Amino acid sequence: MRPMPLSALALALGAAAAPAAAEDRIPSHCIALSRAPDPGGTLLHRAAWRDPVARDSVRITYLDHAMFLIQTPGLSAVTDFTGFVGNAGFIPDIVTMNNAHSTHWTPFPDPAIPHVLQGWATGGAAADHHLDLGEMLVRNVPTDIRAGGGARPDGNSIFVFEAAGLCIGHLGHLHHEPTPEDYAMLGRVDVVMVPVDGGLTLDMPTLIRVLTRLRARIMIPMHWFGPANLEAFLAEIPPDFAILRTGSPDLTLTLADLPGQPSVIVLTPRLLAD
Repeated sequence: MRPMPLSALALALGAAAAPAAAEDRIPSHCIALSRAPDPGGTLLHRAAWRDPVARDSVRITYLDHAMFLIQTPGLSAVTDFTGFVGNAGFIPDIVTMNNAHSTHWTPFPDPAIPHVLQGWATGGAAADHHLDLGEMLVRNVPTDIRAGGGARPDGNSIFVFEAAGLCIGHLGHLHHEPTPEDYAMLGRVDVVMVPVDGGLTLDMPTLIRVLTRLRARIMIPMHWFGPANLEAFLAEIPPDFAILRTGSPDLTLTLADLPGQPSVIVLTPRLLAD
């Protein structure tokens, strides 16, 4: 293991801030070329999910399996939403879903959720989302999934959340290496949630190849079914990637806080509770 230096961490309590208007959002330039962020920044984490998120920050909380809560000061999104986020009374603004398996979607999302984004093709047309709510823009890149010994075109989506200048990607139930066109549509990815089961999604060599190509500054393992899955993934991490086990379900980031080298950050899943 190559633990990240403790000096690269700081505890954060977010200060309350008014939601930013669309024209005030830090441009993320996820597809366009951009200047690299300051490599000397400090990673912030460990804040309760009910705490306010500071302006120009994003809080990511690992809930369960492939489900994450992504929060800005005024908006919230849940990835691969199964319909249950815990025993807290909470309605997110946005949910995204993939339907390769029942652990990645629900056919009955709460009608109170304003924006429900399905990641699979319907009526022969690939999902095509570009939802801009000011503080957060959510878009998708469709990919195929295995089905019945063949492939189901556009059965999965890689969702990208652009907020606070950060490009946050969730690979969903990814079954194949992205094509050159997929990589182009993804653009820069600063943070990526990665399925590490080792076979139900990508096999391990392909997954490592994808991560090496993406060069995200933060990679968060998900879709693991026990310590063996997780440890098998960590054992394959390239030597120039750092590994950090936080013991926490969440981290809070700004663009300047991204670590100077690609880093795997292991979060501990925890459903929401008041």
